[in-house]
Amino acid sequence: MRTIDLRSRTLSARDLLDVVPRATEALAAARDAAERIVADVRDRGEAALREQAERFDGVAGHDVRVPRAHIDEALAALTPDVRAALDEAIARVREASAAQVPDPRSTRLGPGAVVDQRWQPVGRAGVYIPGGKAVYPSSVVMNVVPAQVAGVASLALASPPQADQGGRVHPTILAVAGLLGVDEVYAMGGAGAIGALAHGVPALSLAPVDVVTGPGNNFVAAAKRVVGGSVGTDAEAGATEILIAADETADPRLVAYDLISQAEHDEQAASVLVTTSEEIADSVARALADLAPRTRHAERVAAALAGPQSAIVLVDSASDMERVSNAYGPEHLELHLADADAAAARYTNAGAVFVGAASPVSLGDYMAGSNHVLPTGGQSRYGSGLGAYTFLRPQQVIRYDRDALGVVADRIVALANAEDLPGHGEAITARFA
Repeated sequence: MRTIDLRSRTLSARDLLDVVPRATEALAAARDAAERIVADVRDRGEAALREQAERFDGVAGHDVRVPRAHIDEALAALTPDVRAALDEAIARVREASAAQVPDPRSTRLGPGAVVDQRWQPVGRAGVYIPGGKAVYPSSVVMNVVPAQVAGVASLALASPPQADQGGRVHPTILAVAGLLGVDEVYAMGGAGAIGALAHGVPALSLAPVDVVTGPGNNFVAAAKRVVGGSVGTDAEAGATEILIAADETADPRLVAYDLISQAEHDEQAASVLVTTSEEIADSVARALADLAPRTRHAERVAAALAGPQSAIVLVDSASDMERVSNAYGPEHLELHLADADAAAARYTNAGAVFVGAASPVSLGDYMAGSNHVLPTGGQSRYGSGLGAYTFLRPQQVIRYDRDALGVVADRIVALANAEDLPGHGEAITARFA
């Protein structure tokens, strides 16, 4: 990993945005490709999806719409230990997601003057589950359970066809879909899958969805931006990121293990350490040199750690660590600090915050109860991770009787005239003529 030394430098908020590590060229290339792929699916439907499957997944002649029998077979083959782990994860995510559904509220502004606030679920959602370098049954849980908690009536799930499974979606992903009662599943991947969910594919009886969610690589994230004008999306959960803020009390080997845990996702994964301690920086670098070559996906990890998106960042003070982290806006933020609990309040920009050495990102990936579909690319500065609220729309319902309208009639007319919209005022006075 390269080292970025910011010590003895005074950096503005704009300067920090420029110096934090990002793979900007990869993101730009993904956006251009995603736009072409989505347009092809929109225009040519199933034919485009099949060509993309052959090109990107090495699969041809497969069932794009997954037969129910495939789901039933996969669920029957699920091993007891994985089934038990999934049941526990589902229960925890369901309980935590339920806390994200606001209660309806009614505001009485006077006799006969009421504004109700309610939260309506979208009618239909499409969830994307990545495949390729790893298998993500946990992402099925993270996408489907919040949608169900929100009350979404119709769900479609997409995941890439697997060449080593005869063109089927990975059986563990199919099993979790079956476990959660999702039977509309499509073997399609990448940006094309996002386009298909957003625009629909009549030949597959795939109706367009209202919201598309789910993690993926940079192409999936870019495709969400492309379809954003047609459907709602969650944050662009692209290539994964971890930023670890560590002081001199941190355990360098645990920090190294956690940096590696995210680097093993993808060559474009970002692993960033920000520290005030040169000794910790050196110790983590040595630990990475020792541990990274011995992990199963060593080649992938090495590429991610060596990429422009990964770095060890040296700063002068605790407040500088906070400023760098908040400018970066990581998907995952770990605090390996002496005062981690108190410091958490000052680290405001992150998809999820993991406080202390006993709260690694791996916990959040599977069993914390929190959601692991989180914003990347700095979007946590203004966006949030996936939750039940992603599938909900706040609506205001206004109920005024004639007397209540009369109380504010003159004020409405005055404001309408001030805006040179006299018809607005006339619509009020007509009710009292």
